[in-house]
Amino acid sequence: ILKDDGAEIIFILTDLDADKCITKTKERISAPDNVIVIISIQQIEAWFLADSITLSSIFKCKFLFDYPEKEIYPREKLKEIFIEKTGRGIMDSKPRFAKWMIKEGFSIFNAAQHLNCNSAKYFIATVSKNKIA
Repeated sequence: ILKDDGAEIIFILTDLDADKCITKTKERISAPDNVIVIISIQQIEAWFLADSITLSSIFKCKFLFDYPEKEIYPREKLKEIFIEKTGRGIMDSKPRFAKWMIKEGFSIFNAAQHLNCNSAKYFIATVSKNKIA
């Protein structure tokens, strides 16, 4: 559908989820050869924790999470923080929450500005090297 709509490059961004290695994740996705699959070793929710700009806007106060990539369960940590800061949690659906975060302003470039989010920096470098951005 995306190719029919004129997309020249399609990429899938995912994290390992329950898989133990990148190869297993790629096998699970089984994307065609003309699709670029980018797999984040860290859970993508760590990038949400690293986007201090967007979270500060959502929480209406300055927010900084010191070590987003060291958080073993970043999604659970986000739930805790949202309850603490807003009185409500986050959506159970990972795709719906990701879509909401993007709508609220999430940017991988914001996450990459975080001093302790090297995976976001690596993602941008990889995308730039492959001329996707």
